[in-house]
Amino acid sequence: MPKLWFYLFVVTSAVIVGSCSTKPKANADNSIPIVDFDGIEPLLNRKNDTLYVINFWATWCTPCVKELPYFEDVNKEFANKKVKVILVNLDFPNHYENRLIPFIKEKGIKSQVVMLDDPDANRWINLVHPSWSGAIPATLIYNRNERLFFEKAFERSELFEIINQLTNK
Repeated sequence: MPKLWFYLFVVTSAVIVGSCSTKPKANADNSIPIVDFDGIEPLLNRKNDTLYVINFWATWCTPCVKELPYFEDVNKEFANKKVKVILVNLDFPNHYENRLIPFIKEKGIKSQVVMLDDPDANRWINLVHPSWSGAIPATLIYNRNERLFFEKAFERSELFEIINQLTNK
């Protein structure tokens, strides 16, 4: 039941904030694009020889922030392998300039970051994975042969174990 309340809070807040704010523009060097779900969906369904690690997170989510360094470690340690880390940020659009951009700079995040600005969570949450309640952190790890979804925070060793298993197959 707590997940349901959290989900309802996130969806309701996103709809309210999304309907009340204008969509911010990407920062000057366009390093963090702002897209709706149609812009994210192609990242979720690639059929090549790369392992994709897609984490859904927000700066206000304590477990999300705690696990971000583990995804950065994956990005760094698997840089010479076909592993791609994508961090899909779910902050409210009006937090782009004053929260997300400073957070990325302060934490030195090098992985690809994309901000998802699509208030119709009822449509896209299920498209990410049918078992997803909408709670974060959530991570999709897939390649052309396997598709794993986790609605939880990772410990570093567990994340690396899963990625090592999938890259050594």
